Amino acid sequence: MSCTTVLVGKNATNDRSTMISRTDDGHFDVKKLIVVEPADQPRVYESKISHVKIELPDDPMRYTSCPSVDPAHGIWAATGINAAGVGMTATETITSNPRVLAADPLVRYEKPEKPEENAAEGEAAGKPGGIGEEDIVVLVLPYIRSAREGVLRLASLLEQYGTYESNGIAFNDENEVWWLETIGGHHWMARRVPDDKVVLMPNQFGMDGFDLNDAFGEQKENLCSADLREFIRDNCLDLNQNGKFNPRDIFGSHTDMDHIYNTPRAWFMGRYLCPRTHTWDGPAAEFGPESDDLPWSLVPDRKVTIEDVKYLLSGHYQGTPYDPYSAQDSGKRGIYRSIGINRTGVTSICQIRDGLPVENRGLEWIIFGSTAFSAALPVYPNVPKMPTYLSEVTLDTDTHNFYWASRLIGALADPHYGNVVQLIERYHGAMAVKSRILVREYDQKFAETKDPALLEEANEKLAEMAEKETTSALNKVLYEASVRMKNGYNRADN
Repeated sequence: MSCTTVLVGKNATNDRSTMISRTDDGHFDVKKLIVVEPADQPRVYESKISHVKIELPDDPMRYTSCPSVDPAHGIWAATGINAAGVGMTATETITSNPRVLAADPLVRYEKPEKPEENAAEGEAAGKPGGIGEEDIVVLVLPYIRSAREGVLRLASLLEQYGTYESNGIAFNDENEVWWLETIGGHHWMARRVPDDKVVLMPNQFGMDGFDLNDAFGEQKENLCSADLREFIRDNCLDLNQNGKFNPRDIFGSHTDMDHIYNTPRAWFMGRYLCPRTHTWDGPAAEFGPESDDLPWSLVPDRKVTIEDVKYLLSGHYQGTPYDPYSAQDSGKRGIYRSIGINRTGVTSICQIRDGLPVENRGLEWIIFGSTAFSAALPVYPNVPKMPTYLSEVTLDTDTHNFYWASRLIGALADPHYGNVVQLIERYHGAMAVKSRILVREYDQKFAETKDPALLEEANEKLAEMAEKETTSALNKVLYEASVRMKNGYNRADN
């Protein structure tokens, strides 16, 4: 699934929180936000795509999930924060190359030669595959108490069951952010994101550096498969020159499609975060939108806020010749894949805040639909249930929930961008301000009383505010779109 990920270390943020974020770019997947209580967590999990069955521990924690409303193809939980204050987003589809995939093939479901095989036992016919995006949040998030534990649990599952796709997965807790990338069917490597840096991931194998000595020594900031050195050596995978170890060159890709679909997104985000540190435009640019050596992580020129991450994940090359909404025809409009695209189902920013009790340490910022037009709404995840405005979503269009109202705003606004962009900006601004006011209010109330019921009350207030602001924005955008319908005509027009 094509997505974009942004990870932010605690010293790179304005409030010393850690952030992991991702656009979940399916094919107009209808999504909702729910809470999964321990009693509702399966004890035996079966994947719909790969038909693999996995026994799960008997001690799950409460966690949030953004599943697909239509269960036909599996849960696809996408993202969440658990009761221990650990966030997770899974997954960013990444690239690989034939050398890696031949050495350690992906573990795909194999249909039986005869359809009746295994029918008597009631088992799924065929040979099970590995785990993938459909499964990973459910298999990992309810059982981990730190970001590092998330890496280790997922790694053990990858080694045991394998995966049928190449993916990147992020974890964060109060102090750390970790990023894991799969290598072939069973191998993996993971890095702790430096506290002062931001990681930019646009559907490619991302890591451009890795400390093997640490991974096979103290394991402070690097972890990997126990046989990774031998795997590289025995399969002649090392393409690096002069002793430099660059995982992207070994395990990733450098295709023409990368230059159009993937790398320009990292370029846009880096250009926004580091306008003074690096040169991004013109003949003297250090990095261009098709550069193969864009940094995996950067120290931003200033501290990063939630609003910055939302802007990055809404990106469509604003201020460049590539913006599809630009009024100036540069001949380059729309040639690169935007970050904020039409078919996004859900985008989340899992924010784990510094120095707060575990009960209200996490905030999960949820954006449904195209991020270019949709607003971000924070909720406290450690509650028994989510407001109906977020959780009760059906496959039928309904303006009384955040998902469908957001989708409608985007579809109506897109063809009339120049006429409605101010309305969209005002809507986003109002949501951001009013959300922050409510979060400040309820953080203070919780600090005074430690009453967990306040967090559920806060979410209801946030949802009530979001419904009011979103309905108002929808009304205004609908009016502007209606005025500009092609069949509009007045008597004075003749």
